[in-house]
Amino acid sequence: MFDYQNPALSADARAKDLLSRMTLEEKAAQTCMMRGVEYATKPDARQHCSVEPDTAFDTARLEKDFGRDGIGFIHDMYSTPVPFNVIQRYFIENSRLGIPVIFTGEALHGISGVRGTVFPTPLNFGATFDPDLIRKVGEAIGRETRALGMQEILAPNLDVARESRWGRIEETFGEDTYLSSRMAAAIISGEQKGDISRSDAVIAEPKHYCVHGIAEGGTNCSPARAGRREVESCYLPVFEAGICEGGAYNVMVSYNSVDGDPLMCSEWYLKDVLKERFGLRGYSRSDWGGVGRLKHAHHLVSTDEDAVGLAMRNGLDVQGCDYSPGFWKKTVTALVKAGKLSMERLDDIVFRVLRVKFELGLFEHPYTDEETWKSVIRCGEHRALSHKVAQESLVLLKNDGVLPLKKGLWSIALIGPSSVAQKIGGYSSTPQFPIPSLYEELKAMLGDNVTVRQCNGCAITYDKKQPRVVDGQPHLYSEGEEEIVDELEEAVSIAATCDTILFVGGDNTITSGEGRDRCELTLNGRQRELIEKLATLGKPLILVVENGKPLDLSRENEICDAILMAFFGGESGARAIAQVLMGEYNPAGRLPLSLPRSSTRIPCYYSMLPGGAEDFLEGPKNALFPFGYGLSYTKFEYSNLVIEQIADHRFTVSCDVKNIGEADGDEVVQLYLDDVDSSVVTPPMLLKGFRRIHLSVGEKSHVVFPIDESHLKLMNIRYEWTVEPGRFRVLVGAGSRDIRLEGEFTVD
Repeated sequence: MFDYQNPALSADARAKDLLSRMTLEEKAAQTCMMRGVEYATKPDARQHCSVEPDTAFDTARLEKDFGRDGIGFIHDMYSTPVPFNVIQRYFIENSRLGIPVIFTGEALHGISGVRGTVFPTPLNFGATFDPDLIRKVGEAIGRETRALGMQEILAPNLDVARESRWGRIEETFGEDTYLSSRMAAAIISGEQKGDISRSDAVIAEPKHYCVHGIAEGGTNCSPARAGRREVESCYLPVFEAGICEGGAYNVMVSYNSVDGDPLMCSEWYLKDVLKERFGLRGYSRSDWGGVGRLKHAHHLVSTDEDAVGLAMRNGLDVQGCDYSPGFWKKTVTALVKAGKLSMERLDDIVFRVLRVKFELGLFEHPYTDEETWKSVIRCGEHRALSHKVAQESLVLLKNDGVLPLKKGLWSIALIGPSSVAQKIGGYSSTPQFPIPSLYEELKAMLGDNVTVRQCNGCAITYDKKQPRVVDGQPHLYSEGEEEIVDELEEAVSIAATCDTILFVGGDNTITSGEGRDRCELTLNGRQRELIEKLATLGKPLILVVENGKPLDLSRENEICDAILMAFFGGESGARAIAQVLMGEYNPAGRLPLSLPRSSTRIPCYYSMLPGGAEDFLEGPKNALFPFGYGLSYTKFEYSNLVIEQIADHRFTVSCDVKNIGEADGDEVVQLYLDDVDSSVVTPPMLLKGFRRIHLSVGEKSHVVFPIDESHLKLMNIRYEWTVEPGRFRVLVGAGSRDIRLEGEFTVD
């Protein structure tokens, strides 16, 4: 028995021994990924990245393309465990050294394919302000993914989203560094569970490393114009939390450049920061087609072979389906033989890949149990968890006393393109089970006592004017609503006969998602026009928004009596909305991003640096609804702020919060700090702590926030991390513009 076959040895020792026995071609193969669906004899017609459970594979083609060298990774073959075991067995038995493959899948808010639980989107996760809940979501995602036969997920998305026009905001936790960091550590620790060899754990691969959420002009993959201090202070800390706290093994590298440095070949970000400073244990992977962009987008090289060499020399480890497996392996092999890629560098990459495979336990347990998934996928616990997230993420933006809906209501007009088509968000599974709409949920909840009359009124979009190919899945069944015709007058006529009007609209997969960037942030299509017509009736008008990015709701705020923001609430999002509307659940979600006063008044994130004018000619430039904002059906009183120093650079901030309203509910207590005496320009306030607490009517809670060096440090004028002496303002409240208590402490 060779050392690499001895399970008693460490993963490092086994990987080192196996590496010493490999040929150059076998090493190159371990840096490569293939799409399993391309080799399957029975692709699943329901989803282009899935295969049927009884599929076979084209063994002649496998032999031709891979010989006995094996392959590192297989992506895009979502199914039950049987096909994974079939192709895993093929590579183990038909490669010289029997190295198992890692199966990879998308799982931003549930494993993709056609089976997994559809959780609300990551933007919903941020809106909960509840990391403990999101850790449980990570645990569930890991459990379902591994049960189906995959060991690695290309998630979470740790981009800090401060460019309102960017289409992928729905994939992020929002605009704030601290909130995103807490969510990153929580969900990754849940997915990996501290031991990736567990049968219910997966490797997390956060993306897009590392400054992808401020794309210039708002268009996907565009450059980020950010200086070093901003990168270090605002964007890298989220990845640091995901890797150093959450334990993420890998990262997916972003397409774009930062201050002219393409991430795909950046020695600074891939070597100095990622591996030396953060101590990444696994490998960095290119985003799909990212290596080729070094040639055709960044214009650094003239050939694809040179692009591969540049990326790998400078710190990129493995490809993410950038090129065909044959081209990639041939190119890597040729680069080494030509002296353009050192064997030492290739060995470092392959050692990282092998070590992860040993830590996963694949050499001893390469196959997945073929029955367990049936009791895991969409089990009662996971569906209940999805619903809990949908509830906790609902943000009440406005309420002029019309919510919850009053007893004695006899008729409701349910209007809008999302009223009978619940949106679930991109990069989800393609569900083969019913997704109830708000119409269905309200009808079931109200029974025959209340008449609910429904009319779409208008579509969000009618066609697919901007077709593009991406891996993200449709929000639900179709991208547009070609079947919806304009019936604005009919909608108004129906609404005129009812007590209360509910309009349900927002985004779909054309107005939000990967490659769906917008320069106009108003409700798409004729939605605003229809809402204005409904408002003329003088009846209570409630707007429910299902959205994936910031929206300009300035006009809607003027004419609607209540606004409820739901984002994309997953498979039971409609039930959560109905429960809030009926008063069965008290909303307490908070905005994880700021909503602009208009499409032109951006950026408007709460932590912008001071120094500019506060107003445009047309009015204020700050957000209409700021970060951290959210209303409730009850009221909370803040009191008794106490600030205590317990050591150098260590303080505690505490206060009392009491429910003085007439309903039980949650409150999200938020702590912000202002570094008053800083030597460099800092934001007027930065979130440094939050607690989501539940209080019954009349109940009081004592909330304590610890403050240490991590909360106080800044990057000074010499680009050194330090805690500077001086005053810090303490601001505690229910939102970034709803501060209830203020105090101060001094660092000596």
